[in-house]
Amino acid sequence: MEFFDTSIVEQIEMKMIRSSQFAVRDRFHRMSDDDHCLIASIREHGLLQPILIRPLSHGFEIVAGHRRFHACRSLRWRFIPCKIRELADKEAYEIQLTENMQRKSMDPIEEAEAFRRYVVDFGWGGVTELASKIGKSEEYVSHRIQLLKLPEDVKQHVIENRLKVSSALELTSISSEKQKMIVQQINSSDLTVRQIREMKSLIKTKPNAVISGTDQFSQIPPSVLNRKSQVLRLTKKTTLTLRITLARIDNLIDEVHATVEPAERAEIVSFLMGTRLRIHSLIDDTIRYKNARTRKEDLSL
Repeated sequence: MEFFDTSIVEQIEMKMIRSSQFAVRDRFHRMSDDDHCLIASIREHGLLQPILIRPLSHGFEIVAGHRRFHACRSLRWRFIPCKIRELADKEAYEIQLTENMQRKSMDPIEEAEAFRRYVVDFGWGGVTELASKIGKSEEYVSHRIQLLKLPEDVKQHVIENRLKVSSALELTSISSEKQKMIVQQINSSDLTVRQIREMKSLIKTKPNAVISGTDQFSQIPPSVLNRKSQVLRLTKKTTLTLRITLARIDNLIDEVHATVEPAERAEIVSFLMGTRLRIHSLIDDTIRYKNARTRKEDLSL
């Protein structure tokens, strides 16, 4: 369906314009360096792009251009160039959200709150529809909403960029008490996502150690976690290498059956089957070594 732009551009008195009732961003933000630059640019060059507003009873509401509006107001403008368009609440919110996403002006928690309002509070659509509207994946939207499960102090770490989103997501499935303990360790030791997962696994196997000792878990040296991670990685690679060798031996056995004369086949197949058994034994040895080293590292914790 072809889109027809029926909007009108006019100079509107600023006192007739109010902020959106469906504001995407709720928290107050101090004026940033970008805002000061915007004011300086408007003072020198004027407003190059009109703000987008929609008519409501007793005036107009900003849809897009809040920063430009506040910059012009700080310059004591009486009128401001506006593009006026008839928009439903849902359409206005989607435009606001898309503009902020494109400018990357929201922190992850603000995005999460905006997504939740769209999907849950206002019920305008599901995760799939919202992801399509803002040009993000469904996983991106659902992961952001998951962040809202975190307690306020952990959310603050995300807002202040002291905790990465990928790390914060790993904490949503455990209790708030244990979240705080892991956050302390993340901040002090700069843990990777893999190490956080290992900590979560340790919590499940030794819950009493985590709950009863306030510092017992938070003081685990990252080097210990690194050693355990290295053991798991190397033994997995060893097992995989042996399984590849096993598959190649099986191919050789099939080749022997297809190409070697019956009189000579039995001896060669017997040799290959013996080799196959030895490889199986090596796989078993690798698994036993991995389990023994993992137990040793757990005991050292």
